[in-house]
Amino acid sequence: MSTDNKDIEISHIETNVDDQLDKKSIEKPPSINEELRHNLEIPDEIKHLSEDELKILEKKTRRKIDIRILPMLVYIYILNYLDRNNIASARLGGLEEDLGLKGNQYQTCISILFVGYILMQIPSNMIVNKIGRPSLFITVIMTIWAIISTCTGAVQNYPGLVVARLLLGFVEAGFFGSALYYLSCWYSRTELSLRNAVLYSGSLFSGALSGLIASGIIDRMDGVKGLRSWRWLFIIEGAITCASVPLAYLILPDMPHNSKFLNEQERAFILWKLRKEVGQDDSDQENKESYASTMLLTFKDIKVWAITGILSFLVAAAGVTNFFPSVVQTLNFDRVTTLGLTVPPYMLAVIATFIWARHADKTGERFWHVVFPLFLALISFIIAVATTNTGARYFAMCLMIPSIYCSFTTILSWMSNCVPRPPLKRAIAISTMNCLSNSTSIWNSYLYPSSAEPRYLVAFVCNCVFVVCSMCIALVLRTRLMILNKKIETGTMEWEKELGKGNDGSKISPEFRYLY
Repeated sequence: MSTDNKDIEISHIETNVDDQLDKKSIEKPPSINEELRHNLEIPDEIKHLSEDELKILEKKTRRKIDIRILPMLVYIYILNYLDRNNIASARLGGLEEDLGLKGNQYQTCISILFVGYILMQIPSNMIVNKIGRPSLFITVIMTIWAIISTCTGAVQNYPGLVVARLLLGFVEAGFFGSALYYLSCWYSRTELSLRNAVLYSGSLFSGALSGLIASGIIDRMDGVKGLRSWRWLFIIEGAITCASVPLAYLILPDMPHNSKFLNEQERAFILWKLRKEVGQDDSDQENKESYASTMLLTFKDIKVWAITGILSFLVAAAGVTNFFPSVVQTLNFDRVTTLGLTVPPYMLAVIATFIWARHADKTGERFWHVVFPLFLALISFIIAVATTNTGARYFAMCLMIPSIYCSFTTILSWMSNCVPRPPLKRAIAISTMNCLSNSTSIWNSYLYPSSAEPRYLVAFVCNCVFVVCSMCIALVLRTRLMILNKKIETGTMEWEKELGKGNDGSKISPEFRYLY
């Protein structure tokens, strides 16, 4: 969107991004009257408002939605990530010794979570789309994973830990994918990247908090009531999640069309804004495809597989985060200092992802916002594997986490940008992306055995390869989107292949373009 019009999101669709990149002149966006001629009829509730009044209404409504949804989702994601990744800190609290884990059994306990995580990705998003009650769905799975996480503190052997981790992954799978889909139902394409970054800040905050919480519990609670400190880690963090469940149900709204915290005017405006972005309602009312045929439509879409490939290789490289305390431990500081040193990289990542996502939304650009952080991640992996110097290695670690997640949050939004309608297809596409990308976590945990310390040569060399593969696929996707935008401009786009049966493109906004 041009700088002069960056705040007038209510009156027009994003400008053609390839025009921006080519530095061509950008035409003045269409007025409301021009949009009416494109069959984007303004609801009666807001038809009487002037342009200035609509802008005021947009800012007020967006702020109201942000305050209601984002803090709660971030808080839930913090709990989600803590309950999933506290096993990394528990390792430093004697988990392996107490349970008698040998060889690569610890790595198996890490990777088994993602088996359950993968199996439930697509079904969970289809369930959310079907029932239209994300607040109820998220609350139910949150309750179950909190109980499982708390009970992990009572396991006595390797098989018990494997079962607990498998069940935890099976239940936790429903949250992140449904949260991404949930946000895409509330925000336009120019707003989504920043909101996805806000959501993902939950995992980054928890990455920082986990080190602080773990250092306190492991240092002070070992032997309290006869329990080792790693058991208290699972019990305390699981109990916090249990106590937070009622808040999630009471605060989170459902979908825009059935939410109760918006008044009629605000609800009408949000639905209209989402409709005019593509030219269709963000609902499946016009989708003539069945669940099975919509899934097939999704799987035939090259864009879905390209973004899935980009994210899959990035997640493979991001496997280092599952072992980050162990990687930092190679700097040879004591246990508490090591856990403390895991905090700064994650706090830097929180700041960097906010700035990067905001810039991505303002410019409407995606490719370079994915590739440039990947290049920095590549540099960090090269430094980490090339030297054992303490200062250089910690610098690499501080660069590693922010660069990985700046790219990660942009990729998450890119999927919703590339699959805007129908919503069921978008839900399946997002869950497919999460499903397959997280499958890399099943095997990449075996790249970090204790015997590979301090340089983790094989792991970091593989990470370099993974990052380069992500960059190459991003280039392929950019080329594909440029071709599709040309087809839209020339009127040769085959919309039924994109949107399904009965969608001939007649209701698509003439201003719509894919972001790349």
